[in-house]
Amino acid sequence: MAYALYYWDGIQGRGEFVRLALEEAGAEYIDIARQSGHGMGTGAMLELMKSKHEPHLPFAPPFLKDGDLIISHVANILFYLGPKLGLAPEDQKLRYVANGLQLTITDLVAEVHDTHHPIATSLYYEDQKEEAKARSAAFIKERIPKFLGYFEQVLQQNPSGAAHVVGDKLSHVDLSLFQVIEGLRYAFPKAMKIYAADYPGLTALHDNVAKRPNIAAYLRSDRRLAFNEDGIFRHYPELDLVP
Repeated sequence: MAYALYYWDGIQGRGEFVRLALEEAGAEYIDIARQSGHGMGTGAMLELMKSKHEPHLPFAPPFLKDGDLIISHVANILFYLGPKLGLAPEDQKLRYVANGLQLTITDLVAEVHDTHHPIATSLYYEDQKEEAKARSAAFIKERIPKFLGYFEQVLQQNPSGAAHVVGDKLSHVDLSLFQVIEGLRYAFPKAMKIYAADYPGLTALHDNVAKRPNIAAYLRSDRRLAFNEDGIFRHYPELDLVP
């Protein structure tokens, strides 16, 4: 039975971290909101979220349905999918390490979102541009080095080698770090160009993931939506400040 992925149509967003894992593994899945027909589309996703009968109601997308089981939150979904898709360390202890790294990526993604929506998600970016500029300046100067420096150190100190961030083979965390680098390069190209030499391990990891056959095919396909200014990673030139 195919996995059912529920996420907003038209954007990569947080759902992309799950898609990358499914695509790398060659897993069969249905991107519900991007489909038409009975039980498909954004309406079907919203109907499930507003259900008066579903015992395991998700708060917001992304969430994954596997049979009768509904799993919400990116890190939780990947903690569930990782072993099933061969994208988690075989060592049970290291799976918790991987989950901790994935949760740290969740923190980073939340801070990325707040660069363009620092006051309220209910307001348009245009309603909070000055606040967004101040938030982005601090994010670029302080938080990008904080997060990427951490992941670079973890990568370099991996006892199994710096080819992967945890364990000795590709995991969902490697795929998610690829997406983080892609997104930051889109949102803050000038800043990331300056930072590029500081994180050689992450750059190599990103490039190696992009070359993997299933990922390369996905990136060329129409299933991979382009970054845009409705998603998490947004490029507003006025926010791309030199650190």
